[in-house]
Amino acid sequence: MRASKLHPTLADSVLDLSAKRRREIRKTAEKWGVEIVGIHWLLVKPEGLQINHPDEFIRIQTQEYIEALIHFCADIGGKLLLHGSPHQRAVKEGWDVEESWGFAKETFKVCLKVASRRNVTYCIEPLPRANTNFINTVEDALRLVTEMNHPNFKMMFDCRNACAEEKAVTEALLRALGSGHLRHIHVNDADGRGPGFGETKFLPILRLLAENHYRGYLSVEVSRFDPDPQTIAALSIGYLKGILETLPGRAEKNSILKQSVTASRS
Repeated sequence: MRASKLHPTLADSVLDLSAKRRREIRKTAEKWGVEIVGIHWLLVKPEGLQINHPDEFIRIQTQEYIEALIHFCADIGGKLLLHGSPHQRAVKEGWDVEESWGFAKETFKVCLKVASRRNVTYCIEPLPRANTNFINTVEDALRLVTEMNHPNFKMMFDCRNACAEEKAVTEALLRALGSGHLRHIHVNDADGRGPGFGETKFLPILRLLAENHYRGYLSVEVSRFDPDPQTIAALSIGYLKGILETLPGRAEKNSILKQSVTASRS
């Protein structure tokens, strides 16, 4: 298991980032020995994008922008695109639910041709119903991944979201692990703070990941930034390392949490 902890926002639109700027980002990361995991919050900007909109023109615009995001991710050395973006996937009042599902699949199918060519993986994130009404649980995400049936389309798991939507976080996580489609995990407390700052118990979560030989990233994603980002990052990583070091027979291997960067909302 590896951990990523920084989420810089680089621009309102990925199209504003020139080839020169992309090379600078990649070279700077390489210079400092920082691995760029990928990008997330993909469709927050520019406004007006929607993966499952009944208007074909809007879907085409969205597809073209996702393709641009895929190119950007690969250009800076990233391997994962993490799709949250709740409002840009919500099924609006009056829309047909199954039709919207089909439109989303159409959007991703078009974009995955580019993902395959650029050797990156696109991951759908289940989000709580308080944020969106489209893909809320591990079951929902796995249905989409299974129906897409593409090696470059997988899912991610967010602990905070699972606390809000799943009957049991560890049961949902086990299902995701058992599917073979889990590629990334957000470790965050149910209250939006970092691991160890709240009441969410991460020992059973990390034990489950170790027992199932999870080798992806653990990314500390928070929505509450008190006392400050540096303290959150340092204490969260320390907390996770402390738990991993207690796991029998896996302490040495799993206590090495690799520092990296996930670029947010390019």
